[in-house]
Amino acid sequence: MGETEARATRALVLHPDITSDRNRRDATFALNEAVSLAVALPGIEVVGADSIRLPKPTPGTLFGSGKVEELGQRIKADDIGLVLIDGQLTPVQQRNLEREWKTKLLDRTGLILEIFSDRAATREGVLQVEMAALTYQRTRLVRAWTHLERQRGGLGFVGGPGETQIEADRRAIDEQLSRLKRQLEKVVKTRTLHRAARAKVPFPVVALVGYTNSGKSTLFNRLTGADVVAKDMLFATLDPTMRAIKLSTGREVILSDTVGFISDLPTQLVAAFRATLEEVLEADLILHVRDISHPETDDQSANVLGILNDLGVQEATPQIEIWNKIDVLDDEARAAREAEALRKDDIQAISALTGAGVEEFVLAVTEKLDLDRQVATVEIDHADGKKRAWAYEQGIVLSETRSEDGVELTVNWTSVQAARFSRL
Repeated sequence: MGETEARATRALVLHPDITSDRNRRDATFALNEAVSLAVALPGIEVVGADSIRLPKPTPGTLFGSGKVEELGQRIKADDIGLVLIDGQLTPVQQRNLEREWKTKLLDRTGLILEIFSDRAATREGVLQVEMAALTYQRTRLVRAWTHLERQRGGLGFVGGPGETQIEADRRAIDEQLSRLKRQLEKVVKTRTLHRAARAKVPFPVVALVGYTNSGKSTLFNRLTGADVVAKDMLFATLDPTMRAIKLSTGREVILSDTVGFISDLPTQLVAAFRATLEEVLEADLILHVRDISHPETDDQSANVLGILNDLGVQEATPQIEIWNKIDVLDDEARAAREAEALRKDDIQAISALTGAGVEEFVLAVTEKLDLDRQVATVEIDHADGKKRAWAYEQGIVLSETRSEDGVELTVNWTSVQAARFSRL
């Protein structure tokens, strides 16, 4: 234990509270989340955290000269090895502050990339992280070097005479990105085959989504008994974890746990992790887990719903909202939340940690999956055996009538299954 602590990098977390930004978050909540991000990075010991009010950013150093000097003295006195800025730094700002403070800096995007890199477990996740990191690096590379005129000569074999260093570096990154994209396409194709195999299992897919640290993995573990990482840290889950389980009601489902969402996630990271969240697109039911005890729970919920919309999740996909962590609330607030949940459709108040409300929640999941079903009649050509086979594999066929033109099936299916059938 002592050795681990000795190796830990002492970190200082700073949240720039820019008063001219009308869309800025509450500084206290933003700083707390930034500290949680820092704690999620292995080998980091957070020894200080401050919110610093700024009328507007200083172009070269973010903070004013007096504040830069004051923070520099603190960094030296406290032996800080890493400063985490909860915001976006320009390459010039990062370089100037690192020179001034003689320590390593990471901005919010850089920190999230580091966490993603540490958490990614599957081959697809690793490739996605590498691509996101290179995309981020490429944009910073351009801004960092355009003021310089470093050039190198050549014989025309590599880049040609007079190619600037930035052009060469950019080209090297683009080549690496192309290589990673080719590898990712192969991996995604393999996963498509796996998904096609899963589609044959007559169990509905239930996807857990939610703001990071909302308790999804704790609920997943309670329902499955699986040894999935469930720590009180942000981004504890990156790659979807799936289990075929039988609920206490006897209903069999495939349960999927996904990466937590977070506010101000850079666009290139959302795009890079689209495939990680692809299970949500195929889900028969989405369970939106909320930390109902968090002061910003409404903002977090809006963030999750916004990303789901960006991903293309259809409104037709049934959803249940889960108000988790009711055990953290005081008695009065808990009673109010539980009463509110009872009055509203498709909301369940639970504690994944203690198990309170979970039994009722499982009943609601079963009812939701069954309620969505409707009886329909479909006609299939004799030559289209694939659709008929799929319907039987799904266990949705009630009866079959044959004619000269084809097969008439009476099925009892969900709207999601109906949509899948039409795409076959």
